[in-house]
Amino acid sequence: MKTIRYAFWAIVGLCLILVGLANRDMVTVRAMPTQMADLLGVSPDISLPLFVVIFLGVGAGLLIGFLWEWVREHRIRAEARSKSRQVDALRREVDQLRGAAAGAKSDDDVLALLEKAS
Repeated sequence: MKTIRYAFWAIVGLCLILVGLANRDMVTVRAMPTQMADLLGVSPDISLPLFVVIFLGVGAGLLIGFLWEWVREHRIRAEARSKSRQVDALRREVDQLRGAAAGAKSDDDVLALLEKAS
């Protein structure tokens, strides 16, 4: 299984290297349209190799997707915590009842509970 995992990551790495080599040309990334930049007198732009822009775009998309999914699953995580606390409380109650039943002379837990109730 480790061999398959290493082979997969080697193929992914090779693909990333090939994309980087194929997209080495410099591009200018502008933060706002040219007309607006001329109007405001500010032109925030940067020149980067195209593969850096591609990788940053993919990385930003992954981060946004992970954040979106984490926020979406908040309700599920809260419900799981609530159920976990409920299960822990029920386990403690069962342990208490078993301890009380162990003090009774009966070998059967159900019979011990019935004797205690009456």
